[in-house]
Amino acid sequence: MRQTTLAGVGFERYGKTTRRAAFLAEMERVVPWQELCALIAPVYPKPGNGRPPVGLERMLRIYFLQQWFNLSDPGVEEALYESASMRRFAGIDLGREPAPDETTVCKFRHLLELHDLGRRLFEQVHEHLEAHGLRVAAGTIVDATIISAPSSTKNAAKARDPEMHQTKKGNQWYFGMKAHVGVDSKTKLIHAMVATAANVHDATVLPDLLHGAETRVWGDQAYRGQAAVIREHAPAAKDFTHRRYRHRGVVDEAEKARNRTKSKVRAKVEHSIGVIKRVFGFAKVRYRGLAKNAHRLFVTCALANLFIARHRLLTA
Repeated sequence: MRQTTLAGVGFERYGKTTRRAAFLAEMERVVPWQELCALIAPVYPKPGNGRPPVGLERMLRIYFLQQWFNLSDPGVEEALYESASMRRFAGIDLGREPAPDETTVCKFRHLLELHDLGRRLFEQVHEHLEAHGLRVAAGTIVDATIISAPSSTKNAAKARDPEMHQTKKGNQWYFGMKAHVGVDSKTKLIHAMVATAANVHDATVLPDLLHGAETRVWGDQAYRGQAAVIREHAPAAKDFTHRRYRHRGVVDEAEKARNRTKSKVRAKVEHSIGVIKRVFGFAKVRYRGLAKNAHRLFVTCALANLFIARHRLLTA
């Protein structure tokens, strides 16, 4: 009779550190867990007569997994059962306990949104980076990017999200929200963020993207003609935003060359936006309304800063 051997099942001889596992190992070391948990602890449920709450740090780790891998509440629950590296990161041993269900994850997210803790987490990460020598320098690059929202009306309300709007960029129409960012020209770290509907002009929120101590401000042509605003909110700053180089079909080659030179610095902002939209997958809104998506954007910007600065933090 032929015998079937099960030798080796459950005791794998071979393994490889995946990119996900390597990424989570880095984030384990660079995220200031103690400081961030201390922000949430005053409003987090305490053990009482009912069902004991899941540990705060574990829930925060699961919440960050959602942001890093663009997962919904049920999606992160399934991922925890499928991915050993995610379970290790969250400290879950399926031999002893189940992973928190999607309802628990949803309640934690709502708790953070209710107390506007996304903004405070962003500020705390900024302080953490400053403490490690990553201070905001004297140059700010301002830019905005569109985060798409579903334009379909095939839903229960038979309507699009009333807080999202459409805007035209080039010859293409987009519907959703807009993320406005102020990025440090030296470190590429995001130091300011504003979320608006997509139809809000970039220059409208320029004052909110400046910290006031700039000596130079870079931006594309959407910020053209804002010299007075820059002077008011950053008195020592020089206006390095792009100027119009084409007028009535005539190209000013000198101005075009100056814009090209400015672009060498201004292009750094694309790295920060690329981390948000391409690395973390926040190219489409997940929730209805600006407030919830703005909250997610604050947290994503905080995590993007840690990701950008991770090599500096790991060698500090």
